Amino acid sequence: MSTQPTLAFIGTGNMARAIIGGLLSNGYPAASIWTTGTQLEKLADLKQQGLHTTTDNNAAVAAADIVILAVKPQILKTVAQSMAEAVQQHQPLIVSVAAGVLCNSLEQWLGGNIALVRCMPNTPSLVQKGACGLYANPQVSDSQRQQTEQVMQATGLALWVDNEPQLDAVTAVSGSGPAYYFLIMEAMAAAGEKLGLSREVAQQLTIQTALGAAEMARQSDVEPAELRRRVCSPNGTTEQAIKTFIEQGLPEIIDNGMQACSNRAQEMAEELGK
Repeated sequence: MSTQPTLAFIGTGNMARAIIGGLLSNGYPAASIWTTGTQLEKLADLKQQGLHTTTDNNAAVAAADIVILAVKPQILKTVAQSMAEAVQQHQPLIVSVAAGVLCNSLEQWLGGNIALVRCMPNTPSLVQKGACGLYANPQVSDSQRQQTEQVMQATGLALWVDNEPQLDAVTAVSGSGPAYYFLIMEAMAAAGEKLGLSREVAQQLTIQTALGAAEMARQSDVEPAELRRRVCSPNGTTEQAIKTFIEQGLPEIIDNGMQACSNRAQEMAEELGK
């Protein structure tokens, strides 16, 4: 990384540790990372890796160029309000990975007039295959946007959206998306077992097929719809499966589910912002 701002992670949960792990594996200096939390065992483990650790959020804020809020959404208001004075004094860039908490709420809790980026990451960040949507408020500078990208790309793909409501769509596509694929894999493995395969063989074939299909789609210069058509020989086996899926409404089911996910994201923002 060309620039190495000092980072402070408020919280030591799975997402914080996923990002930290990605940063360290990409060569980010451990001495430029602070972490805070209440679980002393986790802090001790991070300290052994060379990070600065503390139970004092304000001390970490004072040391940081970028503060990553990685606590549970339900306690973010309390945590943010307790940090407001330090944030106002030192003016770091604030990056929130808390789902469902709007910029307006965060800005209010932190005292206003702050540079703020909201992120919507997902759980494959834990294996550095994550997908993350980013939204920056008007106070974020171009260099701060670049720094945020560098941090979040440590765990996978990071893409900017044009407005904050689009993060609800990101939630529906990639934030919650891994669970959709897990459900499909679960159903495929069960069907394979029903057709006579052992459970282990059905699961391994299903997972490897999902991995291969995703990699083909990632590397291809054509859209997934075209890749699907290329697999479907006329009157062949794949065509029969796809025809059945479509006739029984699979595309509509996926559309309805993702709409419900987006609607719930909007409801959560109202609930958490109070």
